[in-house]
Amino acid sequence: MDLDLIWDNLVTASDQLAGVVKIASDFVWDNILIYVLVLGGIFFTVRLGFVQVRKFGEGCRRLFGGFNLFGKKASKDGMSSFQALATAIAAQVGTGNITGCATALVSGGPGAIFWMWLAAFFGMATIYAEAILAQRFKTKDENGHVVGGPVYYIRAAFQNKFGKFLAGFFSVALILALGFMGNMVQSNSISDAFYTAFGIPKIAVGLIVAAVAAFIFLGGVKRIASVTEKIVPLMAAIYIVGSLIVIIANWRNIPATFVHIFQGAFNPQAVLGGAAGITMREAMRYGVARGLFSNEAGMGSTPHAHAIAKVDKPQDQGVVAMIGVFIDTFIVLTLTALVMLTTNAVDSGAQGTALAQTAFRSLYGSFGNAFVAICMFFFAFSTIIGWYFFGEQNVRYLFGQKAVKAYAAIVVVCVVIGSCLKLDLVWNMADFFNGIMVLPNLIALVALSGLAVRIHKGEDDRLPQP
Repeated sequence: MDLDLIWDNLVTASDQLAGVVKIASDFVWDNILIYVLVLGGIFFTVRLGFVQVRKFGEGCRRLFGGFNLFGKKASKDGMSSFQALATAIAAQVGTGNITGCATALVSGGPGAIFWMWLAAFFGMATIYAEAILAQRFKTKDENGHVVGGPVYYIRAAFQNKFGKFLAGFFSVALILALGFMGNMVQSNSISDAFYTAFGIPKIAVGLIVAAVAAFIFLGGVKRIASVTEKIVPLMAAIYIVGSLIVIIANWRNIPATFVHIFQGAFNPQAVLGGAAGITMREAMRYGVARGLFSNEAGMGSTPHAHAIAKVDKPQDQGVVAMIGVFIDTFIVLTLTALVMLTTNAVDSGAQGTALAQTAFRSLYGSFGNAFVAICMFFFAFSTIIGWYFFGEQNVRYLFGQKAVKAYAAIVVVCVVIGSCLKLDLVWNMADFFNGIMVLPNLIALVALSGLAVRIHKGEDDRLPQP
């Protein structure tokens, strides 16, 4: 038996399948989801009376009012509102805030940032609807633990076989997209960044990340909430301060940068020149797609965290959920874009993580690589925790508590494998399953939009009884 020949055939088959999956993923995202998600955001913005504008102040007050790095420990009855938001942001703020932003700028030009902002603005209304419906339909499992998420409001929207099928389809897609393949992608980003910055072997990084992740997973919701409430503010502070220093150092370029963003949104060739070949449609496509992929509004992921927040009314968590999208896009993503644009790193020809490293190196020198690596670790590791938790909620729904330990073990193995193997097939499948899980979630949201409006108005804001 020629093992080398078998391996070569497997690699070839994997590459071919990766190409097919990429075509399917690009079709789903570029031709369906960016329109469906934006239209969904506009729909809920109108139906909820521009809730993201009228309730933004309340959301900020609840965020800072509940801010606590050492809050009350989460229990089987749920976690605090701030812990739920921290868990959601842990998942939202990931490698997409660096590499995704870089991709949008290279492929869509500076104008892509405007379309990111617009998509996030409407997405804030969508995530408000997701959060209040997740609160409204949360329940308890056989062990008395509070559980919630899209599967429960999908079943409520369609109380028949169709609803059961949609809920099951959503659960399987999420477990594959986030719990398994998505976390392979995140660990790969961490190992790549540390290998580039410090020369540390990728497998060593993977084993360390997996060991720490396993420790957190085995602690259940109590440990997950305790870690995210600390790591999210820390990573946000480090990245915001580090980015602001670079932007302020290049303050003379700030006015021109904003001119390029707004002009490039509608007339990219006026900014980049005709040779760049970037059109308004491409600026819109890359900006909207990368923005929504980062903040996850409408995708059905973050409602798992918001569902188990201990609040008096669903609306209380809804307004907090909106702030998560604001932080992800209007703060973290925007700072990344401004760093890359004010330093003119976009003109360097670098792409992805290398583009971010080029931008930060312009001021920090060789430490720029280390800074990006550290931030990538925080961003990606926090996403691993958040995505694990979202997958766990769906494992409980499909198989019960008995399957959680097996699920945790598989995720840990995926983290190790993902750190040392950059498989295009895994990346493309993660994108694809991430996309298709949006559809059952949005179908249920629209079907329950009338109830969402009543909850928003306080006409039906009761929470499930213990």
